[in-house]
Amino acid sequence: MPKYVIEREIPGAGKFTAEQLKEVAQTSNGVLSKMGPEIQWINSYVTDDKIYCVYIAPNEEMVLEHAKQGGFPANSISKVSAVIDPITAE
Repeated sequence: MPKYVIEREIPGAGKFTAEQLKEVAQTSNGVLSKMGPEIQWINSYVTDDKIYCVYIAPNEEMVLEHAKQGGFPANSISKVSAVIDPITAE
């Protein structure tokens, strides 16, 4: 199944409290449970003004629908073509 990286522009995201991050995660999980098992949230990286999320989904449209239902921005959606790490160099 394809993997996607979603860039969400959220001013001040890096200053969110643990409780605010928990609420965002709960909202996302609630939407995912309604959408079914085809779409999965792997993890997210929070920076100063953006959150980068990694999802597995059958298509970009499903990723966009999750964003719409959750009230999250999806400023950029990129399909992952490969994953590399230090082991790749061996």
